Amino acid sequence: MNGSLTRLGDRDVRRIGFGALRLLGPNGFGGPEVPENSESVLLAAARKADVIDTADCYGPHLSEEMIARTLWPYREGLVIATKGGLTCPSPGTWIPDAAPDRLKRCCEESLTRLRLDRIELYQLHAVDPAVQFEQSVEAMARLREEGSIRHVGLCNITMSQLERARRIVPIASVQNRYSVADRGDDALVDRCTSEGIAFLPWFPLQRGSLARAVAGPLALVARRHRTSTARVALAWLLSRSPAVVPIPGTGSLDHLDENLSAGDLTLTGADLDLLDGRELKE
Repeated sequence: MNGSLTRLGDRDVRRIGFGALRLLGPNGFGGPEVPENSESVLLAAARKADVIDTADCYGPHLSEEMIARTLWPYREGLVIATKGGLTCPSPGTWIPDAAPDRLKRCCEESLTRLRLDRIELYQLHAVDPAVQFEQSVEAMARLREEGSIRHVGLCNITMSQLERARRIVPIASVQNRYSVADRGDDALVDRCTSEGIAFLPWFPLQRGSLARAVAGPLALVARRHRTSTARVALAWLLSRSPAVVPIPGTGSLDHLDENLSAGDLTLTGADLDLLDGRELKE
């Protein structure tokens, strides 16, 4: 069985969260075509998921503003996890900017937009090659010491960067691209598991590339369970490690329900053998 809860910092959260990027325009730039539809999905997600993941550059700023406008006052136990250190000047253009003074300013502005006194999980969105990595992490540590944030998270990092950051400040979460079709961070997932660090895979479904990479196995397992390939892909992530908290995003209420119900799907050993490319022993 997939455990229904995992540890995020010093609290337990339900194991499937929600990513807010897809509530906006293409590539997360600009507002949604139908704001009322996005707000309905967000409201439904906040009732069923404990982690809502966003960033200051989504929109830009529009995702955080929508979250505050739609969900405030926030229900008890809801974690609004946001990020700083990346800019989006145009659709599909992402530029790291994680200088210490900018991270402080980003955090302050996110607090204002989200109507929070403290951000539960604040994440370094990207490593900035123009800034010494330790300087960015030290800035996050200062925000934690000042009480502006409760927990520090890191996104798009390597194993080495995780270890360097942990020498400076406790790390509550890592958010990297990871899925049944993209397992390049297997070792990092294992490290997070052993250290009690939550691992939040972004782009956990990759509907196009995932279908191409493991279309046969996913379809077969989905037929066995009379369910969708998306639910199987999320169930695989939940089976991969108790530290994994997928954050699939969607602008559809039907897809939201499908995603959030993946924890009810238990994959068999034969299912996992097939999805992991091992020979079945039946």
